[in-house]
Amino acid sequence: MKTKWQFVTSLIIISSLGLILLSSSKTKLSRPNIIIIMADDMGFSDIGCYGSEISTPNLDKLAANGLKLRNFYNAGRCCPTRASLLTGKYSHAVGMGNMVSFEDQKVPKDNYQGYLEPSVPTIAEDLKKVGYHTYMTGKWHVGESPDYWPLKRGFERYFGLISGASSYFEVLQEKRKRFVVQDDKEYVLPKDGYYATDAFTDKAIEFLESSDKQNNPFFLYLAYTAPHFPLHAYEEDIAKYENFYLQGWDKTRTDRFKKMKQIGLLDKRYQLTERPNDIQPWEDVKEKKSWARKMAVYAAMIDRMDKNIGKLVEYLKKSQQIDNTFIIFLADNGASPENVDDRKLGEPNKRIGERGSYGTYDFQWANVSNTPFKLYKKFMHEGGIISPCIIHWPAKIKPKKEFIDAPSHVIDLLPTSLELAQTQPSDVHGKSLSYLWNGAKMPSRTLFWEHEGNKAIRKGNWKLVKELEDTDWELYNLGNDPSETKNLATKEPKILTNLKSEYEVWAKSTGVKEVVKK
Repeated sequence: MKTKWQFVTSLIIISSLGLILLSSSKTKLSRPNIIIIMADDMGFSDIGCYGSEISTPNLDKLAANGLKLRNFYNAGRCCPTRASLLTGKYSHAVGMGNMVSFEDQKVPKDNYQGYLEPSVPTIAEDLKKVGYHTYMTGKWHVGESPDYWPLKRGFERYFGLISGASSYFEVLQEKRKRFVVQDDKEYVLPKDGYYATDAFTDKAIEFLESSDKQNNPFFLYLAYTAPHFPLHAYEEDIAKYENFYLQGWDKTRTDRFKKMKQIGLLDKRYQLTERPNDIQPWEDVKEKKSWARKMAVYAAMIDRMDKNIGKLVEYLKKSQQIDNTFIIFLADNGASPENVDDRKLGEPNKRIGERGSYGTYDFQWANVSNTPFKLYKKFMHEGGIISPCIIHWPAKIKPKKEFIDAPSHVIDLLPTSLELAQTQPSDVHGKSLSYLWNGAKMPSRTLFWEHEGNKAIRKGNWKLVKELEDTDWELYNLGNDPSETKNLATKEPKILTNLKSEYEVWAKSTGVKEVVKK
């Protein structure tokens, strides 16, 4: 029989254990939900808070209540960027040195195998180990075979497009089959009422609702295909912009540049790069209505994406999760100059934007999207690799009006997420971005790029960049020339040589292959 003192002691022990368990539970719950939202083929200046005339009030609000980065980089193209986002490593090191491979292709198992290396853990696998629910909707594009689909790589639920591009209203069959998949099975789309951007958001919210009553936080990777071609949008969204873009690409680009300076995104260091010689002055363009329609559809796709981001944020507010949800928004590469008319997939009697059409807005408008920079998706000049980046987390991040200069990269998203989850990655190339809000000193960075012979290194403010194998290296001081207008290669040969040597060491260690000109 227990004495009075023993009884009191037992109560103290039980109470202490309860407090420990409660404390542990609170620690567990204090870890934030994590959402990574990525746009596809969207330029640096394509959202309102980065200078655009396109209506993006939801992204603008996230930016106003969070952080806006001026020097955030992707990997220059869809597959490499997605591979780096998922692994925290440069894409060559995880089997995605180029684009995806297909099941009917015989490829060696190496840095260019065309699917995400199974032995390298993904962000979903790492977060799942520490109790996170892991969901993904949208574009996968790092493994076509079912052996490499999202549920095999750490995601509990998935809905989206396995391949790189398809119609927003249906699944198009090109030379190879395209898959819309739910979890690990092909999903049959409804005949009517389907639009990819809406569907990706609706499924994401559906997944999150399933975990509302559980204690564990969630990770959501929402990879929109918008505004990647084919240009498809609802007519009511297109109508908002069609007459506006009759003003043409010259005025639109100039107006964006002015707005970017007015909002503090650009300062006097930035120059508006010259219109390329292969782009006609708008006054000389004959089919102005047709060209304006292309940009109007593109704008409508971004407009609709923003509406969907607003829908997701509203869900988080209603479910009282917004304060402790870390949200980051970025794009997978710069705007796309591609023209796909030779694929002959569209119906000739369809207007661009309608179901059954299959078109692009081409390099003429892509040059506007990448204001003030030059070149596009696939190239390693700023127009190909720089991305808008918004970070929002009310519980921990105080809004900052100014844009942040700190150079950062998509490889940083995995280590950042794992730090928030109170764990550490084993072996990555990226660094956590937490210094942006916790008062720590910004780390010194040397960043590298390579894709199909286009290559670059940025060390501090110096950037060495090369367009294909048969061109010369160019050297820029981004500290005073962030638009890459003054090539200093002949004036600073020592810096060029040192950076080139450092790039070559990285390329060898990462498994970069030289591109042989055919």
